[in-house]
Amino acid sequence: REDRIFNIAVTVISLIVLVIVLYPLYFVIIASISSPEDISLGKVTFLPSGINFAAYKFVLEEWKIWRGYLNTIFYTFFGTLLGTSVTLMAAFALSRRDLFGRNVFTMFFSGGLIPTYMVVSSLHLVNTRTVLVVMGTVTVYNMIIAKTFFQNSLPEELFEAAELDGCGIGKFFFKIAVPCSKAIIAVIALYVGVSQWNSYFTAMIYVTDQKIYPLQLVLRDILILGQQL
Repeated sequence: REDRIFNIAVTVISLIVLVIVLYPLYFVIIASISSPEDISLGKVTFLPSGINFAAYKFVLEEWKIWRGYLNTIFYTFFGTLLGTSVTLMAAFALSRRDLFGRNVFTMFFSGGLIPTYMVVSSLHLVNTRTVLVVMGTVTVYNMIIAKTFFQNSLPEELFEAAELDGCGIGKFFFKIAVPCSKAIIAVIALYVGVSQWNSYFTAMIYVTDQKIYPLQLVLRDILILGQQL
């Protein structure tokens, strides 16, 4: 009887949480086909009101949105690939006990926005796709997560055994560490990918060419234009 009551309580709570999570998504859908006036008046709650598809027509006809989508997909793909690779290699190096100065690594200190912009400008990366791929691909948080995983999952005895068979550090990383670290690779790739997809600040600072705008800046310009109208 106690188990049945527990299962019923868990099911009810789960359904409530599911409704709370899904309702905002449902509201976005019905609001997208409702009249803006009815939305502002609070007439749209569970069913659409004043149905029209002007928003979808605008999106399908606006070529900037599709170009922004393609740009964001490009930045996300290559940024995730680069960020995951660099993060894993740096984390593996920091996890090695024989790395000189590994205990000095404590925190990453940013130089600030203006010095960073000056460095990016001196490298001729302003208004390029490269800056949107490179900037922000590596974070200390992700590096520490991967470093902790390598320390806890790859025992020193495993490296010593591989070293006796003539395996160097590089070969150990690619042949043993990477195949044994699929879980952390997926986690880091997810973190980097989501960060790249949602990134807008880098493009807002370093890019003025609308042809390479990510989707976030394209949507921002559309919202600003809508407010001015």
